[in-house]
Amino acid sequence: METLNILNQTTSILLTFFLSITFVICGIFYSKKYKGLNNYLVANRNIGTFSLTASLVSSALGAWILFGPASAATWGGLGAVIGYAIGAAFPLYILIYLGQKFRNIYPKAKTLIEVIRIKFGNKLYKLILFLSIFYMIIFLIAEVTAVSILLKYISGTSLWITALIVISSSLIYTLYGGLRASIFTDSLQFIIFIILIIVSFGYLISFSDNQFNFEFIKLNKPYLLSSNYLPNFTAGLTFFIAVAATNLFHQGNWQRVYAAKNNNVLKKSLFFSFLIIIPIVFIMGFTGLIAVSANSSVIPDLAFFSLLLSNELFLLSIIIIFLALSLTISSIDTLINAISSLIIVDGNKIIKINGNYSKISNYIIFFISIIVFIIASNGLSILYLFLLADLLCCSAVMTIFWSFYTKSIKEKNAYVSILLGLIAGLLFFPSPDFSKSILVGYLIPKELFPQFVNQSLLFISFIVATFIPIFAWKFGKK
Repeated sequence: METLNILNQTTSILLTFFLSITFVICGIFYSKKYKGLNNYLVANRNIGTFSLTASLVSSALGAWILFGPASAATWGGLGAVIGYAIGAAFPLYILIYLGQKFRNIYPKAKTLIEVIRIKFGNKLYKLILFLSIFYMIIFLIAEVTAVSILLKYISGTSLWITALIVISSSLIYTLYGGLRASIFTDSLQFIIFIILIIVSFGYLISFSDNQFNFEFIKLNKPYLLSSNYLPNFTAGLTFFIAVAATNLFHQGNWQRVYAAKNNNVLKKSLFFSFLIIIPIVFIMGFTGLIAVSANSSVIPDLAFFSLLLSNELFLLSIIIIFLALSLTISSIDTLINAISSLIIVDGNKIIKINGNYSKISNYIIFFISIIVFIIASNGLSILYLFLLADLLCCSAVMTIFWSFYTKSIKEKNAYVSILLGLIAGLLFFPSPDFSKSILVGYLIPKELFPQFVNQSLLFISFIVATFIPIFAWKFGKK
């Protein structure tokens, strides 16, 4: 991997350590006065509007926004940018209605999995528990890998050093203070990254030689804006479905639903978060359109940085490091506490162990963190696993959440519909090189399918996985 070496490794490591240890100190000292399991899991159900909004935004916007939207834009066009932006924010809008409903019907609940167990029973909730934890572990790996690769790109810092500092610091204050510590540090991280992202966008707009506009894209890469460019639709819908579905199964969001002081605070916080996330993700994606318009050979994952660091400015490099670390740590502490809460609340329904499940969850989290560290230290790409996790969530999203608005979906019917959606989606799910799938290319020759199918396997797999379960509901009623 190429490196810019704008900063030396020592400076990069010191900056990483300084910011990480700052969050550790703030998280531990703040949460010292908030003890007990209720504070650890749902912050005593007493969080106000600003803190909840800041935490929801910080948790949703990890380091992925520095890579994903811009990368998708380089090949998926404006449609991918719009799909990514709305998909990232849409779950929070849906939670305005679902969240209030869950709080009213299950006021003592702490996790989505707990609610599913109460509503359906043990068989289905185990499937959703696996799905949720698998997705969050993949998310955790992605965040640590992303920030480690970024610091290596800027300063040549070894991946394992960044991964070790970021994981260790997040574990220390999150396992100590739980959701209270996570929400408090999220507020600090929110302020930091909002300031830094405004500075970054301001720089791009002011010093991009009049390139930061749609006219520049239309002049150099007009197909990326064209309504006749198929990926503008398929990529947009794919990212919208995938990102929206997975975030609805993010336990960190559901903890915050139950942490709100009241329904009015929840409603305002979710709506404000929705409004904040859309423009941030959209502009990040827009940088990808500009980057590929300026340089056709730009590395998609580094599209945003190719613009911001084109002049290799020392100060901008520091801003990027602080921005990436704030985004990463805010997501990591949310994921750690979310996985921990699932183990504490629902672990005894899976594994019967005589012991304190809070301590058991710590051991499991440490084990998961070792796996995350090993994968992130090697810079392994987990995009394919991320897409697979997205597919799992897509197969369950319609069944699980629509079931709270109808009495016709029973546990067996729900279980079967999710499995059918997953199997159907997997039949079209592309191979690692995205050239074929189990059905298209392996079981049946590619030549027998229309060109659209061969070119849109990922899109079709998500569409099929999401909507096939609806037919299973209808069949189950008969």
